[in-house]
Amino acid sequence: MQPITRDVGENPDAAIVWLHGLGDEGASFISTIPHLKLPATLQVRFVFPDAPIRAVTINNGMQMRSWYDIKSMLPQREIDGEELTQSVESIQALVSELVASGIDAQRIMLVGFSQGGAVCYELGLKGVVQVGGIAAMSTYMPRTIESEQCKADRSLSILSIHGDRDDVVSLELGENAVQQLQQLGFTTDWHTFPMAHEISLASLTLLGEWLTNNLTSD
Repeated sequence: MQPITRDVGENPDAAIVWLHGLGDEGASFISTIPHLKLPATLQVRFVFPDAPIRAVTINNGMQMRSWYDIKSMLPQREIDGEELTQSVESIQALVSELVASGIDAQRIMLVGFSQGGAVCYELGLKGVVQVGGIAAMSTYMPRTIESEQCKADRSLSILSIHGDRDDVVSLELGENAVQQLQQLGFTTDWHTFPMAHEISLASLTLLGEWLTNNLTSD
């Protein structure tokens, strides 16, 4: 299935690939675009892919859109690593298509919520194409990434956002991800908001500022 795209401007020279969370779909995030308040001078292609429909163990095997199966939640996420790798490769192919269309890889930003953010971490750090940045919202590191597996330049821009009332992905998991990033040599822009497992207007404002800074800097 082809991802949903929305162009802001007639000739986009930047792209934002936005990955949804477990059980959701790409179309859910189209409505966020105006709340980012990107400057009119930015020409951006938004890309909203859908995860495959598959059985999810923690939801009693229910079929739903999922980037990978989650087998257990505690004490930490136990996931299907092969399915994660497949999802990373599918989004990697999408990023490569954007580059082939003429968009510089450094002007491609990965944005992901919850499970989608976990895929963004994995892809941005290990991917062959060096994207411009990762915005990970209400998420966690799906598995440990060793230094030798990390292909990204340590100057990669990373924004990590989490709700301090999140009862789905604990604040501790978000903090652990930031610690892993720091151990790998990255500097992370870490922010918490008074919210649950959700995206607030305040967090979208911050995301929009981060995107603007990254896409308008020389």
